[in-house]
Amino acid sequence: MSATDAAPRDFPSLQARIAARGKELPKRLSQIAGFALDHPDEIAFGTVASIAEQANVQPSTLVRFSQAMGYQGFSELQEVFRARLRDRVLNYEERIAQLREHSLSSSKATILFQGFSDAAQKSIDDLRTKIDSASLDRAVSRLARAETIYLLGLRRSFPITFYMAYAFGKLGVRHVLIDALAGLSPEALSFATPDDAVLAVSFTPYASETLSLAALAGSRGIPIIAMTDSAFSPLAQTAELWFEVAEANFEGFRSMAASFALAMTLTFAVAEKRGGGKD
Repeated sequence: MSATDAAPRDFPSLQARIAARGKELPKRLSQIAGFALDHPDEIAFGTVASIAEQANVQPSTLVRFSQAMGYQGFSELQEVFRARLRDRVLNYEERIAQLREHSLSSSKATILFQGFSDAAQKSIDDLRTKIDSASLDRAVSRLARAETIYLLGLRRSFPITFYMAYAFGKLGVRHVLIDALAGLSPEALSFATPDDAVLAVSFTPYASETLSLAALAGSRGIPIIAMTDSAFSPLAQTAELWFEVAEANFEGFRSMAASFALAMTLTFAVAEKRGGGKD
């Protein structure tokens, strides 16, 4: 079997290969791997020169990375990234460009609403293509078995875990919200045991306290389910199961739509599996 025959021909398979091999690659190839997972649209639309400049590597590194993934050259790898987008009517960047073209005839508030709505839609659409049903079911089962679910998400991620705490409270699911109030997070997590579980949430730039607390929980054998944005996230390395949630942004502000959609799914699926109450 040739390298080309063995190369993934669809994006989910390629994504899985990059994630599986990324940690074993040399430094520069690992750098490209992280860039490819975090910026798939740039890989799809860019040139070798422009992608190399954005990823801060030499153009030849892209060829070597493509070959490491099983392709004969970069164009074959890029085609998989392009196929991911081919069936979309309008991609996110084109919609944003259209919004800005019409900005003179629309109010700023309308432009912002449309932009944030498009970012939310793109985020959810991307998550739909990435989510694995088997992993979702395993995460729900793991959380449902836990005596107590510790919800860990600070800074930008705190609204997600705060909502889950509210919903779990209404649904009768035992939980502890780690909120970093008065610097007592380590003490709050110290009561957790391997019979419990931690739901940890963090995105770039990762909250340092979330990472340190998740690492502490993992070292004590406490199962961790994570929501994060890359296979190279420290949370992905720590977690028993993790979900990639890459939120789109508008005017530099990232959506939280996909994160909340997944959080609500986990919350209510866990409550249903445990036979929890209703809001």
